[in-house]
Amino acid sequence: MGRLSDKVCVITGGAGSIGLAAARLFLDEGARLMLVDRDEAALRHAAGALASDRVAVSTADVSQSADVQRYVLDTVRHWGAIDVLFSNAGNTGVIAPLADYPEDVFDQVLAVHVRGAFLACKHGIAAMNDGGSVIITSSVAGVRGDAGVYGYITAKHAQVGLMRAVAKEAAARRIRVNTLHPGPVDNGFQERIEAELSQVLQRDATAFFDGLIPLGRHARPAEIANAALYLASDQSSFTTGSLLMVDGGMSA
Repeated sequence: MGRLSDKVCVITGGAGSIGLAAARLFLDEGARLMLVDRDEAALRHAAGALASDRVAVSTADVSQSADVQRYVLDTVRHWGAIDVLFSNAGNTGVIAPLADYPEDVFDQVLAVHVRGAFLACKHGIAAMNDGGSVIITSSVAGVRGDAGVYGYITAKHAQVGLMRAVAKEAAARRIRVNTLHPGPVDNGFQERIEAELSQVLQRDATAFFDGLIPLGRHARPAEIANAALYLASDQSSFTTGSLLMVDGGMSA
């Protein structure tokens, strides 16, 4: 028996590297999946790569309430009530001095990370089985501050506050709510951040980050997926309202 045998799992940002790595691992553990992403072509490609009849897809903008309600309804119609809700969609924003930081970008970043997680909880928990698990992908950025990263860092801190508030209410139904905090990950999302940061720092941002991480390297998407599996499974049955750091010691 797998750790997620016959569990219904929703993964937003499902076409990205962490979402896809989690999907593979969850499938291996027996889950039935609903992959959600805004990019329909990437979503179809991800589902094709998984090549399983236990995968369904729903295209959605996680910041839009109607889209979130639709992917929740799609999940329930296809698989039944939800057991695991992995709110993992994200965007990067920009790096800029406070006076120059674009207000529309700030709003976009908070819309995806914070409003997206809020809507996932608002509509998703109502469709969950008691005793389920909600996982919100935050970041090491959710426990530190860095000049210039105003949208992303604000959003990642806000997700922690949201998680703590929802965890208190959801506990009445034995639903656990936690945040997952990766450090830099070896993927395209991080590459885009580091390409911009390299210009700001006038040095290689990848090497810069590795120098901040006691374990001396970026995480692999599969390592983040392993942490998500712990929070999704009954192994974390008494863990709620918590921050799980998967950052190689960067926040220590």
